[in-house]
Amino acid sequence: MHLALLVIFLQCSGVYTQERVFTFNNVEIRAEPSAKVKNGAPMSIICHADISKSANFHLQHNITIFKDGKLVYMIVSDKEVARYEVPIARSADTGDYECTVKADGKTKSSKSLHVWVTGMTKPILTAEKREVLEGEVVKLRCELPEEVPPLQFLFRKTKTNSTPKEKLVFEAYRNFSTAEFSVEEGDNILYFDCFGKRFVKHTNFELESSEPSNRTLVTVKEPFIKPSLIIKSTSNITEGDRIEFECSTVVARMRDIEIILQKNKTILNSVRDEKLLKYSAVATLEDSGEYLCKVEQGRASKTTKLNVVVAELFPKPILSASMSKLDENKELTLSCSISGFRKANFSILRRNSNGDILLKNSRNLTVRVNVNDTGSYICKAEVKGIVKESKPVRISVYAPVSKPTLSVVSGLPEVVLGKPLQLICRLMMGTPPITFTFYKGNEVKKVVINDTYATFLDENIRQNDKRGYKCDARNNHSSGVKTSNILNITVIVPIRNASLGSIPYGDVEDGSGTAFLCSVEEGSWPIHFKIFKKTDHDTLLYEKTESTDRIVWHKETMSRQDTGTYYCMVSNRAKVNVKSHPITINVILASWQKGVIAAFVLILIVGAITLTVWWFLCKKKKAKESSMEMSRSALATNSTNEKLARQHNDGDYYSGSGYIEDGENHMKSTDENKDLEIFKR
Repeated sequence: MHLALLVIFLQCSGVYTQERVFTFNNVEIRAEPSAKVKNGAPMSIICHADISKSANFHLQHNITIFKDGKLVYMIVSDKEVARYEVPIARSADTGDYECTVKADGKTKSSKSLHVWVTGMTKPILTAEKREVLEGEVVKLRCELPEEVPPLQFLFRKTKTNSTPKEKLVFEAYRNFSTAEFSVEEGDNILYFDCFGKRFVKHTNFELESSEPSNRTLVTVKEPFIKPSLIIKSTSNITEGDRIEFECSTVVARMRDIEIILQKNKTILNSVRDEKLLKYSAVATLEDSGEYLCKVEQGRASKTTKLNVVVAELFPKPILSASMSKLDENKELTLSCSISGFRKANFSILRRNSNGDILLKNSRNLTVRVNVNDTGSYICKAEVKGIVKESKPVRISVYAPVSKPTLSVVSGLPEVVLGKPLQLICRLMMGTPPITFTFYKGNEVKKVVINDTYATFLDENIRQNDKRGYKCDARNNHSSGVKTSNILNITVIVPIRNASLGSIPYGDVEDGSGTAFLCSVEEGSWPIHFKIFKKTDHDTLLYEKTESTDRIVWHKETMSRQDTGTYYCMVSNRAKVNVKSHPITINVILASWQKGVIAAFVLILIVGAITLTVWWFLCKKKKAKESSMEMSRSALATNSTNEKLARQHNDGDYYSGSGYIEDGENHMKSTDENKDLEIFKR
């Protein structure tokens, strides 16, 4: 029974599970009446889920609506549709909307929908004051109460018959902004308004503007009237007259009022907390021009201009000189005059950096000049306290030039071929500026204007160039040109191709002499020759300076220690060392030394041969003596043995044996004698 109930339960569970199957087909989002809504109109954002079910069962949906990624609406319902109502759409409602539906562990989102609320609310403008003084500021506040930052605010100031002035302010975090406008001179009735602007995303961040705000009227009062600038003296002003200025105004309050009188941006006089300014001076021609009276209080400022013309009492004096350039010890006459005017007090002065030096209170001056009188001179004329000064006149007094001296900058009158030659022309005396002229032969090479010296660089030096150099000098003195002595230059030819040889060359007998020859192919005399032997620190063997292109050095006796490598080093005044190719000397034995050695060797060989022969003969002789002694000993032994044997064997026949024995003995003695002669021999 229990088993049957379990089977029934499992079947029912399977049926229930099959009935709860569902899937999201699609989730859609839309805006009503459309995705483009006018500012202030109602708007609805609708999210709809299209779901397929295996059976008709209740399914709870969690529906959320997002704007620009932020949650704006959420509902849990068994319905598949949700509505987010916006009764009054504002520009802040513009954005990208998206909805998400969750049910029983499954989630589905819609595509993004961009909604654009067109237009902006009307901004509200308020002014801190409706009545201000010139120089003060008007503080404004513009607000867009139903808009969301970031926003831009445009403030405008408008006055009658003028172009509006604008100020643009960006607000990243506020829906309002403030601005200030200065009240300037001439402002009387001012109007202010403002606009709001915002960025529209779907139009590539273009700006959308609101309608103008309310128009605010601000009236302006003058803190003081425009100043009055007058001259109390006569209208026709001449140099020497006293000129008096008066500048005045009317103010509402005296505090912080300031009056300034100026000419060409130079302040002549000023007063504070007063209504009147006075200024007077003796008129000069330089006082002609435009004068300006300015009244300031706080930020307020008003000005009045007055043009003044001062008539000339007398023209500037003219200083004339008998000569502007003259020799020393000559007379110079200076004269001061005024065109068409003779009654004046004249004085003649010399310019000086520490102050002009008075020479004479007169219209004329005659002096005998020297070089120190060179300088600028002026004259002054005074009439009715007015002093005028002439233009300066330059006077130059010249001392004659001395005879110039021409020399080589490096010192000696010589130059290395291929190197430039620098000459200097000097003067001991002469008033500058001085004109120097350099000549090579009779050809002008360079002209220089300087004070006391000049230089010339000749880069075209030739070996056989025989032309001399000279220079002349002149200034504005009447004595004319002075010329130096002719300077002849020695051209030094550098050493070229040094070589070293020897006699004999290569092998040299010990004890004999050797001649070393060091020579050059080209080079100016005198030439310094050096002969070296190569060692760890090359050894100088010989050196000599000669006015020739070669030297010979005789080394009287050569030894085995003189074997080695030799070279020569050559130089002249060009100061360039030229090294020859090395040569090798090999010191060998002399002929007589070779003969002595050969004789000695021959004697040794003969002695050795003689000793060898003697030794061989001695050895042979000893061998023969030893052999003969051994032979004699053997023969004697054999003879005795034979005799004994015969005696023993023939004892029974004694009678017949005597003759035979004697015969044998005779033969034996004969043989022995022969052997002795042979040994003796």
